[in-house]
Amino acid sequence: MKLSWVQIFRLGLVQMCLGAIVVLTTSTLNRLMVVELALPALVPGLLVALHYGIQITRPNWGFRSDTRGNRTMFIIGGMAALAAGAFLAAFGVVLIPAQPVAGLVLSVLAYALIGVGVGASGTSLLALLATATEPQRRPAAATITWLMMILGIAVTAGTVGHFLNPYTPGLLLEIVGIVTLGAVLLTILAVWGIESRVIAEREVDPAPFRQGLAQIWAEPQSRAFTLFVFLSMSAYFMQELILEPYAGMVFGFDVGQSTQLSGAQNGGVFLGMLAVGIAATGLRIGSLRQWVVTGCIGSAAALCGIAVLGQLDLGLLVPAVITLGFFNGMFAVAAIGSMMALAGQGRGAREGTRMGLWGAAQAVAAGFGGLLGAASVDLLRLWLPAPSAFGLVFVGEAILFVVAAAIALRVIDATRGGRSTDPSALAIPGE
Repeated sequence: MKLSWVQIFRLGLVQMCLGAIVVLTTSTLNRLMVVELALPALVPGLLVALHYGIQITRPNWGFRSDTRGNRTMFIIGGMAALAAGAFLAAFGVVLIPAQPVAGLVLSVLAYALIGVGVGASGTSLLALLATATEPQRRPAAATITWLMMILGIAVTAGTVGHFLNPYTPGLLLEIVGIVTLGAVLLTILAVWGIESRVIAEREVDPAPFRQGLAQIWAEPQSRAFTLFVFLSMSAYFMQELILEPYAGMVFGFDVGQSTQLSGAQNGGVFLGMLAVGIAATGLRIGSLRQWVVTGCIGSAAALCGIAVLGQLDLGLLVPAVITLGFFNGMFAVAAIGSMMALAGQGRGAREGTRMGLWGAAQAVAAGFGGLLGAASVDLLRLWLPAPSAFGLVFVGEAILFVVAAAIALRVIDATRGGRSTDPSALAIPGE
């Protein structure tokens, strides 16, 4: 049996819970450390980077869920670890004013636990989706789960922001406790019983992790898709830390306007994801490969347009950023659908390992891309005016998207399932 629409929606609730907890650590606690506690912005930045870095363990979690035959327990256990890490992170923020060293040490441990929880739960969830979703439903399944994650982020950020005013340490712990406990309980209710109905019980595989990962890395398709994920997600995240400063320094946006710019971009992402889900699954228009390539090329064109606007001093930044978000969303959801399709190709019972490998590439790219974009702008501004410095970085992102599109044309087949059929065409250039 394969996943029904109701079961896909239930798994989307788990993704919503992941987004709800993670946004507390990357947004609410980040702001409290910088503003209320007057800590350098580098402190929460390094903590968030740690959470991404720990996710390099995703292949291990995926392999464990493959070989131990129970993804449900990894999804629930990972969510519990994530919830515990988020609550400890909040407690660390409360502890820092009285005991700075102890509070920071606790924060480091908490963010490491957050990374473990996201890796274990998120990888196993995607592996379950990849294993049990009908090929024609994958674009819609990817759209549903990621839109629900965005919904979780948006609702949690808005609700917590409302109830946390005025801020007190006790209120922070109370709210974070409610959100994290609620996320764990909802995850249990959402995922319980699904796996046993859609996947026959598998024999436990005693192979060690290194051997299992080596088997996956030996597949040209897996290596090529890993490169695609790393390059495309590096391009996706390179603008994350520089777009709002660009709006302020080059276009004169104030703090409120630049914050609204981020909201406009996320609105574009939402529309792009929705468009692919409706077109690919509902209307049967286009293949996953076509949507991935269109999203990458469209993102590259939008980035070049944003760079040109700074040079010409044209007041069209908001529509250009919405366009960027639209094509980003189109690329992202189609790439996730392709990931689900490709996870089942090659050696059997390794869907989780492949999803873990690609998830680790995405996590590393998220940290690397953001730092690369910010560092490149700082370096270029030593010799160039701000519009040119930012513009060159945006053009560099565009080039990465074009290269990623070229790799996608080779690694993703044109069928609706996104399956590649010519292994000889999948080798990474230069091998």
